[in-house]
Amino acid sequence: MWSTFDRKMMTRALQLAAKGKYTTRPNPNVGCVITQGEHVVGEGFHQRAGEPHAEVHALNQAQGQTQGATAYVTLEPCSHYGRTGPCALALVEAKVARVVIAADDPNPQVSGRGIKLLKDAGIEVESGLYAEQSRSLNLGFMTKMETSRPYVTLKIAASLDGKTALSNGISKWITGTEARQDVQRMRLRHCAVVTGINTVLDDDCSLNVRYEELGSLTHELEQEDIKQPLRVVLDSHCRMPFTAKLLQIDSPVVLISTQEYPQKFKDKLPNHVQCQLMPENNGRVCLDALMDFLAQSCNSIMIEAGATLVGSFVNEQLADELYLYQAPKILGSCGRNMLQLPDYQKMSDLPTFTLLESGQLGQDTRMRFKLN
Repeated sequence: MWSTFDRKMMTRALQLAAKGKYTTRPNPNVGCVITQGEHVVGEGFHQRAGEPHAEVHALNQAQGQTQGATAYVTLEPCSHYGRTGPCALALVEAKVARVVIAADDPNPQVSGRGIKLLKDAGIEVESGLYAEQSRSLNLGFMTKMETSRPYVTLKIAASLDGKTALSNGISKWITGTEARQDVQRMRLRHCAVVTGINTVLDDDCSLNVRYEELGSLTHELEQEDIKQPLRVVLDSHCRMPFTAKLLQIDSPVVLISTQEYPQKFKDKLPNHVQCQLMPENNGRVCLDALMDFLAQSCNSIMIEAGATLVGSFVNEQLADELYLYQAPKILGSCGRNMLQLPDYQKMSDLPTFTLLESGQLGQDTRMRFKLN
């Protein structure tokens, strides 16, 4: 069904789409290539939410060489008016003859409507070429559209003996520079970073993206390209100190509690910090309610927290994947465990992890697991 040239062009479109993975959220990563015969006349990718989509960039580059052309697009062209016009209509008006699509768009505002608009205009449409590769570029967007919940990534940095800190709470630094830079890049890909109050009290963490710690990515992005993720702290019993470092950094923070913060505390908070009351579950923030709340603005969330919160996401089957950064260190039997989970009595009760990839970052090993 697909020619060698089709595969080559869609591969290129996917490469283009990946260029936006640090800047497009909450929009999907999309690439487009336009060809006349076997010659590329235009290409583009979606760069930022609210700016032109990939198809528009490619059509503009093609400069009128689009009649009878083929467009290769990594996601079904949109058919609705948002902050930009519908890309399916732009392709129709450009008089392309054929559109090859990697993945259909599950967004209810699109979902088949873009394809229908193209076909109704007499354009040949084929879809499904490298659909899984397109989906992997947009796990957050796809999950949110299909399940109304964000895609959840757990991040753990641990020693060879599965410890995340010494018994006294010291954890800086288990992993090396390369692994920590990789975590900064991961934060940049997510809409929100979630932690618990104990992590704030123990580490006085910032949870922001620090441009100078992005490593080689600084060669691709300018500092003004950085869009900080929403920082979320689960603080069930209002223990957040006003002096916490993350409150002093001017980017959005949400403090989630199960009881009201004192008015005196709230009056002192800067404008970028908001408080959100949420129902409890066994004395802690209800994670189902948290997911519903974050789904209002987030496609993907990253959990950087201690054993209790990370373990709760695993135990309640709310996590989609785990990134484990394992350092060649031994912290000892009294060190803090990386997960707090039930006392399983049967092997069949254990949560299932499937290794997706593994590689080296300096002296550390990064493993990515899918939670089944």
